[in-house]
Amino acid sequence: MLRRYEVFIEGLPLVMVDDPDQHTHNAALERIRVHDKRDFRELLNGMRHGAYPNGALAFGPGAEVLWEMLVHEHVFVLAAGGAVVDEAGRLLAIKRLGRWDLPKGKVDRDEAIDAAALREVREECGLSDVHILQSFPCTWHTYERKGKQHLKRTDWYLMQGTANEVLVPQHEEDIEEVRWMDRAEVQRMKTDTYPSLLPVIAAWETWAVRL
Repeated sequence: MLRRYEVFIEGLPLVMVDDPDQHTHNAALERIRVHDKRDFRELLNGMRHGAYPNGALAFGPGAEVLWEMLVHEHVFVLAAGGAVVDEAGRLLAIKRLGRWDLPKGKVDRDEAIDAAALREVREECGLSDVHILQSFPCTWHTYERKGKQHLKRTDWYLMQGTANEVLVPQHEEDIEEVRWMDRAEVQRMKTDTYPSLLPVIAAWETWAVRL
């Protein structure tokens, strides 16, 4: 089976594949053949400095080898979060530092990932009556912190909450607002959120259409 990995770097997708001719998801990606680690580092540097405005499709030694190169260049961080819905199927969104987001945060040492996801939702949004319905796709993105590049995996869960509870934004985490959003509002949110969240929102949309 052909392999495919995707990570967001500076908000742009880097897709790593075994066979570029079998990749038809995003024709705007610039195709980059990678021969070795030096090529891959140049590709990452180009991604971070705007050389590929639509993102890049990397191939050459195989998707798994490219992924191992990516992991080797970064400090790994594990996080978890929730796509929380109320009784009407609306999605719970937070505004942090002026941008719409979904509640999430780092997994503590020795903490179960699903427990971390629930904790973050409760802390960031003020909910107490919330539980997990099912797993959602995990997402990957990179960021720089204290001069080092980090690779964050966020494990997502579809959660059930209730609109009967008062929403309380966690201001100490720079959260300005917490709001239930219907489908039209989520469509507008998609233009003002992080690209790495779009697969999670798409999973919610697929779930919500069955309501």
